[in-house]
Amino acid sequence: MIIRGMKIPLISLFFFFIFSMSASEKIIPFHHLSDGTFRNPEGSPQRDPNIKWSYKIFNEERKKIKINYPASHVVPRDKVLKDLNESKKNDYIAWIGHATFLIKLGNTTIITDPLFSKNTGPLIFGPKRYVDPAINLNEIPEVNLFLLTHNHYDHQDMSTIRSFPYKDAKVLVPLRLGKYFKNYKDVNELDWYEKIKVNEDISVTLLPAVHWSKRGLFDSNKTLWGSFLIEYKNKKIFFSCDTGVGNIYKEIGDKYGPIDLTFINIGAYNFFPIMPMKDKSVYHTNPEEALSVGKDLKSKKIIGMHWGTVILSLEPIMEPPKRFKENASDFGFNKNDAIIFKIGEVKKLNEIFN
Repeated sequence: MIIRGMKIPLISLFFFFIFSMSASEKIIPFHHLSDGTFRNPEGSPQRDPNIKWSYKIFNEERKKIKINYPASHVVPRDKVLKDLNESKKNDYIAWIGHATFLIKLGNTTIITDPLFSKNTGPLIFGPKRYVDPAINLNEIPEVNLFLLTHNHYDHQDMSTIRSFPYKDAKVLVPLRLGKYFKNYKDVNELDWYEKIKVNEDISVTLLPAVHWSKRGLFDSNKTLWGSFLIEYKNKKIFFSCDTGVGNIYKEIGDKYGPIDLTFINIGAYNFFPIMPMKDKSVYHTNPEEALSVGKDLKSKKIIGMHWGTVILSLEPIMEPPKRFKENASDFGFNKNDAIIFKIGEVKKLNEIFN
C-alpha cells in the first residue's frame, strides 16, 4: 500500500491501526457510564421510573409496626465479651447487628459495614435502631481489615468511621469511597472484579451487587457499590450486602463458585403500598430471593443478615428469619444451612462449615 508516495507493508499498517485503536479507544465496563456514574450489571431488574417515594406514607405505615422481639434475639453484652475473649485463638463469626459482623480468619479480624450509631441517617436524623450494637465500638477486638460495601447511611456510618479505634487496619472500599477515610493509613479503592491480596492466607475480590448509591441530594450512583469475595486458605466466603436479585449471580457462581458461606440481606424488602407489589424490592432480596441468590452462587451455607436491628421497611420485624428458615428446602438448602444469628452471637467457623 502507498500513502503519500511511501510504500508501507500491509503487516506494518495492520499493527499501526491495532495500536492506535488500543490507545484511543479503551473498553469501558458496562457498569461505568459516560457521565461518571455507575449502574447495575447488564440484565439487572430496573425500578419503575413512575414510582414516587412518599416519606409521609412510609412514616405512617412504619408507626404501625410492633417492635416486639424475643429476649433470645439478643445475647447479653457481658456474654458477648466473654465469648469473644474465649474465641481469641479460634476462627469465628460474630454478629454485632444489621450488616456488621466480626469475621476472624487466622491472625486477621475483619469488620463489615460497621454501624454503631443510634440512627441511620445524617446527624440525628434517619431511622433509629431498636436494638443496640452487641458491644460498644471501643470494646471490639483489634481489627485488621475493614470492608465497606456502599455509602448508604446504614452501612457507611461516618460517626463510626471517625471514631474507629483501629485506623491501621487495611480498608477496602468500592470506587470513590476512599475519601471518607482520611485518617486511615491503608485505603484501597476497588472496581468490580479487582482482587487484592491481604496476606498469605487471605485475598479479597470486589464483585457486583444489584443496588445503588446515594448520600446527598445530588450524588446518586456517583460512588460504586459491591459484594466481597473473601478467599481464606481453601474456603470462599461471599459477603453480599445490599442486593436485589439479578442474572449476575449465576455468572458469579459459575466463575467463582462453589461458595462455602454466603452472607446476604433478608430484610428491608416490603415497601407496599408505596411500591405496587408487596414483599418485592429491586434493591433488597426478600428471604426467598436471598435463598435463590445463594443457590445461584452455588453456596453450601447462607447467613441471613440486614434485619432485626432497625426499621428500614414495612415487613414485621421477626418475619425475615422465619421465612428464610421455612423456605430453605425449596432452594436446595437444609434448614441448618440457612443460618440465623442472634445479635451478639459468636460461632466458631469450623462449627459453621461442618
